[in-house]
Amino acid sequence: MDRKRYSKPELLAPAGDILRLKTAVDYGADAVYLGGKQYSLRSRASNFSMEDIREACAYAKDHGVRVHVTVNEIPHDRDLEGLPDYLYALQEAGVTAIIAASPYIMKLCRKAAPKLEVHASTQCSLMNSAAAKLLVRTAGADRIVLARECTLQEIRKIKEACGTEVEVFIHGGMCANYSGRCTLSNRMTLRDANRGGCAQSCRWNYQLKAGETEYDETDEAFTLGSKDLAGFAYLPELMEIGVASLKIEGRMKTEYYVASVVSALRHLIDEIYEAQAPLSAERMEYHRREVRAAQNREVWNGFFENPQGNDSLIYHANSDADVSHAFLGTAIAWRDGILELETRNPIVLKDRIEVLEPGKENRVFVCDSMMDEFGEPMTRSKVPVRHIFIPVEFPVAAGALLRKAVV
Repeated sequence: MDRKRYSKPELLAPAGDILRLKTAVDYGADAVYLGGKQYSLRSRASNFSMEDIREACAYAKDHGVRVHVTVNEIPHDRDLEGLPDYLYALQEAGVTAIIAASPYIMKLCRKAAPKLEVHASTQCSLMNSAAAKLLVRTAGADRIVLARECTLQEIRKIKEACGTEVEVFIHGGMCANYSGRCTLSNRMTLRDANRGGCAQSCRWNYQLKAGETEYDETDEAFTLGSKDLAGFAYLPELMEIGVASLKIEGRMKTEYYVASVVSALRHLIDEIYEAQAPLSAERMEYHRREVRAAQNREVWNGFFENPQGNDSLIYHANSDADVSHAFLGTAIAWRDGILELETRNPIVLKDRIEVLEPGKENRVFVCDSMMDEFGEPMTRSKVPVRHIFIPVEFPVAAGALLRKAVV
């Protein structure tokens, strides 16, 4: 049998808590990654207790989905206490793999929990085949999570040379430094970025001063941060290379973000794989709108073709201008043609509303009328977390997400 031109990679989604994990699974993720209460970066995410992890693994197993747990802090000696028992507990809970940045933790996992796969984290800043092969040979890595700074050419070379699976970030936040190797947070807030405490100092607003010269308020503030990654346009190339996993960043993002991005990338990957050919410009534009429907920050294409360039940075002050208000609410129930909706953002009569429901194509209806909880007609709903009622001609499942229709 001839080898297919495009392989189908794992779609790996973030899960900040059990609700977002179930959302990622329901909307089409092949695998999810989460952080425990210990040994994990993103300490400000909700994160999972061991009981939560067992529940997550059970739900994922029922849906044929894998669970990866981040054990990716850069540990000090005092952080290693209890680690072997923790790794073993992950194995017994049904976890598929750990994501580790420390070669010691990788090697320890081989002894303490040999059934777990070991994935070398993006915190390793792996950008060449020699380093990748070293971690495979000496630390037993089963998968290399490449640095976000790799080009397509470098990804191909590393994939061909290192003899193991390669994982690549495809969507979400970028680090202003090499992933995770930043100490701005340590210096400015005494929160260790490499042990889970990043305060995202690069995204603060800054001004320039000359010595003790007072700041001139007419000068513009700026950030040091990177635009977010939206690399969907390079999916055909990555699938042709044979990348094993495409990773979405965002363990601190919302349920709507997870559902929207996972659903969009699921459909795009499946369509490319089915066609075994590049999609038309029209179809790629459709998927671009879908992928970016949950966008809250400026985005760029990443380092896949353009390893340098000022278009990757946000020079101006942060603002709310890019915050999306597309998420309208969550379906509570549909009875006799009437949808009960718990709102999040304003809805106005004649809005075109799109329904995101797991396992179904997105459907659109026009809000011709709506009522409040007392049965009184409304022309606008602007109060969040309010229950309103809208006629919808097709059934809508409880838990479905509604947004303004993508134009």
